[in-house]
Amino acid sequence: MLWLILGIVLLVIAIAGGAIVHPVLFVLGILALVMFLRGWGARGPAY
Repeated sequence: MLWLILGIVLLVIAIAGGAIVHPVLFVLGILALVMFLRGWGARGPAY
């Protein structure tokens, strides 16, 4: 359980650091993640 909490904290720090270092890459990464998650079960196999 401690490792899970530690991993979440480190992920938040990494995301915040990415937003500070390069906001454009951060936004592109978030958009890519959202598109990936929205399309995960919504469509058939990709050809």
